Amino acid sequence: MYQQIFAISQALPGAIGMYGLSVGISHVGDTLPDPVYALLSGLNAATVGVIALAAVNLASRAITDKVTRILVYLGGGLGMLYTALWYYPVLMVAAGLTTMIWDLCWLQRSTKSVRQWWRRSRRVPNSDPTLRMPELERGETNHESWPTISTSSYVTNKHLPSPPHNSESSTLTEDSDYYLHPRPLIVPLSKFAIIPPPAATTPFPTNKSEPTTASSFPALVSTKLGSLLLTIFLASFLTVLLLRALIPHLPHLYHLFASLYLAGTIIFGGGPVVIPLLREYVVSPGWVSPRDFLLGLAIIQSFPGPNFNFAVYLGALAVKNTGVSSFFGAVVAFLGIFAPGILVMIGFLGLWRRLAEKKWFLAILRGVNASAVGLVFTAVYKLWQIGLVGAEGMGTAASEDRGGMPLGGDPWLVFITAGAFVGGNWFKISAPVAILLGGTAGVLRWVVVEAAAR
Repeated sequence: MYQQIFAISQALPGAIGMYGLSVGISHVGDTLPDPVYALLSGLNAATVGVIALAAVNLASRAITDKVTRILVYLGGGLGMLYTALWYYPVLMVAAGLTTMIWDLCWLQRSTKSVRQWWRRSRRVPNSDPTLRMPELERGETNHESWPTISTSSYVTNKHLPSPPHNSESSTLTEDSDYYLHPRPLIVPLSKFAIIPPPAATTPFPTNKSEPTTASSFPALVSTKLGSLLLTIFLASFLTVLLLRALIPHLPHLYHLFASLYLAGTIIFGGGPVVIPLLREYVVSPGWVSPRDFLLGLAIIQSFPGPNFNFAVYLGALAVKNTGVSSFFGAVVAFLGIFAPGILVMIGFLGLWRRLAEKKWFLAILRGVNASAVGLVFTAVYKLWQIGLVGAEGMGTAASEDRGGMPLGGDPWLVFITAGAFVGGNWFKISAPVAILLGGTAGVLRWVVVEAAAR
């Protein structure tokens, strides 16, 4: 519980800073000086490099086998194709079900049963029923009906009864081709010594150094309290979802809370994954301009705390010109995006001691985690597409639309993105330092271009 309280306290300074930024941006005109756009484009380019490095590092830990490798790829690829309220949760649920089916060997067992059925259906029956040994196939031991066979052709075993001797013929007849070309002999296992069963194995990869046992997790929250919190979360989620869908003409403040509450609910893993959804829910309805969204996106990377603090900035700007205080809008946005995660986190603490030993639960988490990592790659792509804020000094024509363009439009920004990735991966440069260096490089590019133009 101390870690969760500490995490919330770490989020407060960043949230306060983002609220102050929103107050300042709300008093800025429609256009900014070109050096500011150059600075913001450099910050965005470095941010994409930092997030790309984080995605690679997360993938290296989330990928434990071929199944999770495929899920990371599909999560990233499919996440780029579409953005909707229901889409990301469906991807993660499908990934969790996939690993559960695979880890519990449901697919393998079904495939084995189908193969056995196919082989039995393709087997050609022998015309001579005495040569098929039905008694042995059924496990019967009435060996008086066994056909004549020479015991010298097989290795005898003291646990097997000797075949009967046919007094009428001591040689093989012409119908005894079966014995000249013997087929596999089906013998009940009871005729042999008892073979111990194989040792039980875990159907999916586990970390032997960190056993998952109920005693490994302290009881920080009681089971009843955890169940109550999860019930409250599910009830509130369904209420928000139904009111949003059935009653469109609700107050603007409720729509803001509902959008951020749903965004905080369906994002598993947080971080940069929430940025594309926030842009879809806040910018598309016209509550926040694309320029202001990109300004906050560039600056929040240098602020302490999680990326969820971006919601405070957006909430304060979303209530502009509505008669509602910007502080009240920031508080509503803060509660809306943080409440789902807090309820679910504390609720699962009460049930974790029981769920941690369930193989199906751990299997589901493995798939959901892999899909969430794939969505981080989706965030890298979507941020790349809007990272370049139009400015003359960045090598592009002046644009009236400050909604953002792909970073690939300027090779210098591509260089900044690669530098942030390489600097963090090879030289262990921290993310805030890499982002500030990216912003400095963006301004430097503007200075060089302006000097050459004079």
